[in-house]
Amino acid sequence: MTTHGDPAARIAELSALIRHHDERYYGQDAPEVSDAEYDELVRELRALEAANPDLASPDSPTQRVGAAALGSTFAPVTHRVPMTSLDNAMDTDELTAWGERVAKGLGAAAAIVATGAALQLDLLREVPSSEPSDQPAAPVVPTARYVCELKIDGLAMSLRYEQGRFVQAATRGDGRVGEDVTANVATIVGLPHRLPPGAPEVVEVRGEVYMSLASFEALNERAAQAGQPRFANPRNAAAGSLRQKDPAVTASRELSFWCYQLGEVVGGPAFETHHETLEFLATLGFPVNPEIRVVDDLDGVYAFCRHWQEHRHDLAYEIDGAVAKVDDLAQREQLGFTSRAPRWAIAYKFPPEERTTLLRDIQVSVGRTGRATPFAVLEPVFVGGSTVGMATLHNQDQVRAKDVRPGDTVVVRKAGDVIPEVVGPVLGLRPEGLPAWEFPVQCPCALKSVLVRAEGEADTRCIEPGCPFQRDQRIIYFASRGAMDIEGLGERTVFQLSDAGLVADPADIYFLTVDQLLQLDGFAQMSAEKLVASIAGSRSRPLPRVLTALGVKGLGPSASESISVAFGTLDAVMAASEADLATTDGVGPTIAASIVRWFAQPVNREMIEKLRLAGVDFGNVVVSRLPQVLAGKAVVVTGSLEGFSRDEAAAAIKGRGGKSPGSVSAKTYAVVIGADPGASKVTKAADLGIPVLDEAGFVALLETGELPQTE
Repeated sequence: MTTHGDPAARIAELSALIRHHDERYYGQDAPEVSDAEYDELVRELRALEAANPDLASPDSPTQRVGAAALGSTFAPVTHRVPMTSLDNAMDTDELTAWGERVAKGLGAAAAIVATGAALQLDLLREVPSSEPSDQPAAPVVPTARYVCELKIDGLAMSLRYEQGRFVQAATRGDGRVGEDVTANVATIVGLPHRLPPGAPEVVEVRGEVYMSLASFEALNERAAQAGQPRFANPRNAAAGSLRQKDPAVTASRELSFWCYQLGEVVGGPAFETHHETLEFLATLGFPVNPEIRVVDDLDGVYAFCRHWQEHRHDLAYEIDGAVAKVDDLAQREQLGFTSRAPRWAIAYKFPPEERTTLLRDIQVSVGRTGRATPFAVLEPVFVGGSTVGMATLHNQDQVRAKDVRPGDTVVVRKAGDVIPEVVGPVLGLRPEGLPAWEFPVQCPCALKSVLVRAEGEADTRCIEPGCPFQRDQRIIYFASRGAMDIEGLGERTVFQLSDAGLVADPADIYFLTVDQLLQLDGFAQMSAEKLVASIAGSRSRPLPRVLTALGVKGLGPSASESISVAFGTLDAVMAASEADLATTDGVGPTIAASIVRWFAQPVNREMIEKLRLAGVDFGNVVVSRLPQVLAGKAVVVTGSLEGFSRDEAAAAIKGRGGKSPGSVSAKTYAVVIGADPGASKVTKAADLGIPVLDEAGFVALLETGELPQTE
């Protein structure tokens, strides 16, 4: 039933929904909707209350923080200083509006202070109060500096220390009363149990308990091995870990903590700014996030938010936004609070990467190697910047571990350009009696061949070479950018060619004519001629591209390049033994065996001869003539360089005998840092003591192979 036409009924409906979701999120750590969907409900309720102030209630969810503590498992704790929530800005316009409210609030306060000072001056001059001052005060709008922080996706926590000893940890609860989780929080590594000499008599530290991505993956791996349900996300995992009755279980979850605010302080030093309080907390031994920045104006806040929206996945933990706070504590006093949040702070929320939607069906796709991959057919939902109607489920074991079923309400995640995936079901919304999904035993193609899962493998495969799904995907892969790079031969065209019976394997591409292409929808004379020319141009691709394009299981671009340099021609590769191939850098026995098996199949040999007949170059190896000054050295490039694109930088390293991996490890020789680098790579390089270079240092490294000398 919809109540959108009746404001009073809709307000009542929204209030009930929000209270329910508050209880599920704050009270039970079992949310039924994503943060973004919850925020939409709250924003709609606020808008209705603003438009209909006579219908707004003092006990509206918009006037409260969180949910009341459950109290059945953990004792209640009354916060001496309330733990407020933050108002949200969903875009730069709302962030600007907040900045304007701050300026207006500070301007009004300054005008009152200035007027009061003028009146005092008049009294000192013995000017009658009824007479105006000779120099009336003009309103002054002071500027505000801001502290920018990451919005950690975790659980708000208050830690209390008395006489330097850790005595209590409490959740936020409804902002006034939380739950006592002292024993569990005491297991968090990195939190001080005793403060250094000179610490305040009483100090409360506010911050966020979170679970790192590495700990989250390890937890879910252990759950899968034990046949237990996986956690949907690190935030839920952290919250569930804090609710364990046995602190030893919490300790095994490897939780972490960032502090961001002071609560009650007795006997502490006087502070003028927020960033001074953070520096003080660091001296006491509390973990303060290294990405916190002080900026001079709102433009600095914008830049901070933009940077971390683009680089949020460079971190070792999850964030869902950024927080801006007025730095000056006196200005904070002037601005004050609303009923639920400070006026001097705002949370800038990043676009949602998780939403809930209906799982309509689970189907299976078959790739070029016969791998059968389950995927979800969804009720379309906007997430991660685009509308998603399908999402990967990886493999049979993942479907079983996540226990998602057609008819479930599921959490869908899409992080940036990453392929959308189903995180898990919302069990509280599962229809009663919903049957579990079973992996099919037959390939969905017309041949209906049996799907086989080899012992020790996670993948299920169709082993019928004539499977039309495998055929089409092999051709698509052959023509793709990383392989033969045939412009204009995309998925849609391949399907058309296959359906028309014009191609049965990748070699058939080279025998296509303009007249044949003109029979297909969407082709005119010019586009047909252009595709034929593009196909002809691909005949001279270097051998590493040809090897990659064949689609041999496990044989990617890097191994193809090593094999090409080692053997020189495709015929030499075909004649090589497993032992010879396995000694090639980056190949090994598994890939070597896969190559030998592939070339042993008659259908593949037949295709190779068709490619030879079509004039594809089987011996074109590009050998670098550059000095091999980086031989055996791995150089990681992160960020944007002015003189090199990402591909050009990698090619420059490889052309000198080096390797250009995508991640930093103990074997990395150097890390080159450009503009907007990945924070996790920079941090790992620092942790491992790996030299870092700017672009000038990179150019010098390419010339000499040696690290620039430092003073």
